[in-house]
Amino acid sequence: MPLPPELAALLAAPAPAQLPLPPAAHPAPGTRLLRGAVYAAPDGIRPLELDLWLPEEPHDPLPVIVYIHGGGWRTGTRTDMGPRFRPWHPSPFTRLAQAGFAVATLDYRLTGEATYPAQLEDVTAALAWLDARAEELGLDTDRTVTWGESAGAHLAALLALTAPVRGCVAWYGPTDLTTLPSQSRPGSYDATSRTTREALLIGAPLATAPDRARAASPVTHVTADAPPFLILHGTDDTLIPLAQSEQLAAALCQAGAHVDFRPVPGADHVWAGLPDEDVEQCFTTSLDFARAHTRGRSSTSTVSTSLSSGLHTSTTPPCARSGCPGPTRTASPRPSCTGPCPAATSPSPASRTP
Repeated sequence: MPLPPELAALLAAPAPAQLPLPPAAHPAPGTRLLRGAVYAAPDGIRPLELDLWLPEEPHDPLPVIVYIHGGGWRTGTRTDMGPRFRPWHPSPFTRLAQAGFAVATLDYRLTGEATYPAQLEDVTAALAWLDARAEELGLDTDRTVTWGESAGAHLAALLALTAPVRGCVAWYGPTDLTTLPSQSRPGSYDATSRTTREALLIGAPLATAPDRARAASPVTHVTADAPPFLILHGTDDTLIPLAQSEQLAAALCQAGAHVDFRPVPGADHVWAGLPDEDVEQCFTTSLDFARAHTRGRSSTSTVSTSLSSGLHTSTTPPCARSGCPGPTRTASPRPSCTGPCPAATSPSPASRTP
């Protein structure tokens, strides 16, 4: 039976942007943490929360990193950047805050709770919450970079391609669900199964729902207006094929967007098999990218040399695909690809600067 309007209004939950902020904790010197701020309250499930890591006493509005965790869209936690970072003290999020960023690490609905596009709707709602509370929190949300690993990289890329942000850091994420089965190791992926991670995401086997798979794929949403991307992916990834990142880099390249694509030699998924110093370099390279693209001036004016230190890529010939400028620069004010050409038959892997 419907409630009287007055009672319905009284029982309605307050808008998340109007809820009190959690009290600040101080997990490390120079860092504040607002843990568990509710940013959305979808009907019928738990409230969705984010943690906000902040410098202790910023002098100016802060650029923002929106971090999205992995876990195959089915597991994972907003407190985790992946198993290689769990021993870090201070934590990677503390380091980003100490570098001058506000870092929002997000919950989102997992596939046991909802199918796509619920996950993209959630991370988009988190951006809106940050915008609504930007003045209160001292944020400059016009200078936002998304960052994610694995399934979180998939959502970070989708968010960057569908919302106004300055850039995206994508670590070893799926980018085209329609080609993922054929790119996987022979016999390792059953596209007719209802129980693969991707089938649970879209609510159907990939083989029987190509339209849903396409809609949930970042490559589908690439346009010339895409922000700059930094894509890092292990050459020995046994879970998400390197070809997935090659595809996204090629699509961005063909659209005339800036992409820095860096295969990481010897790395499996979640940077397994990579020496500690190389894991550190992946993090530092990503931080440098975020710094370069959240400066006060236009993010497209400085990117060609923003990653001059750390991991680097060898040059390759311009991309043979129609419209793809490859690693060269054009006369356009938008920078072109700076990483190895994804269409090349043998892209040169990244290596560490001595």
